[in-house]
Amino acid sequence: MSMINKEVGDFSVQAYHNDEFKTVSKKDILGKWSVFFFYPADFTFVCPTELEDLANKYEDFKAAGCEIYSVSCDTHFVHKAWHDASDTIKKIKYPMLADPTHVLAKDFKVYIKDAGVAERGSFIVNPEGKIVAYEVTAGSVGRNADELFRRVQASQFVAGHDGEVCPAKWQPGVQTLKPSLDLVGQL
Repeated sequence: MSMINKEVGDFSVQAYHNDEFKTVSKKDILGKWSVFFFYPADFTFVCPTELEDLANKYEDFKAAGCEIYSVSCDTHFVHKAWHDASDTIKKIKYPMLADPTHVLAKDFKVYIKDAGVAERGSFIVNPEGKIVAYEVTAGSVGRNADELFRRVQASQFVAGHDGEVCPAKWQPGVQTLKPSLDLVGQL
């Protein structure tokens, strides 16, 4: 079943952000674009490469009016310990959400019950709190922050330009497509 246009459920979780613990809830995501970036666990192998890639691209996301929320089923205390122990994770400036009760992982349908962790899932959420794009990959396959950022930009563009669609590899400034009314139902 598709998650497109699913509204994010109510939540309130602890986060590690800017060297402190804080609470993040659904009200914090409304009114702006968000990326929920699920990963299996702290102190692992592929995860820090992805989180560093996002950290390196974070200013671009912020400039586009999009907040990143990395999410694992670890606690906020584990996020802090990882941040304190890893030079790679110290680069992270976006909130690291703790989901030890699996509220978010279950709502976004990425929870692996047998392992107690989340799949690698990237979700773009619009200012109304609805999922407009997502990707879930195998645990052994890392993701690319540049491509995720491009999809955020494309999602923002089509949200503001009624009837226009973005072709493959679209970048800002590149021509979009305006399907004829006869084809709209076939997209």
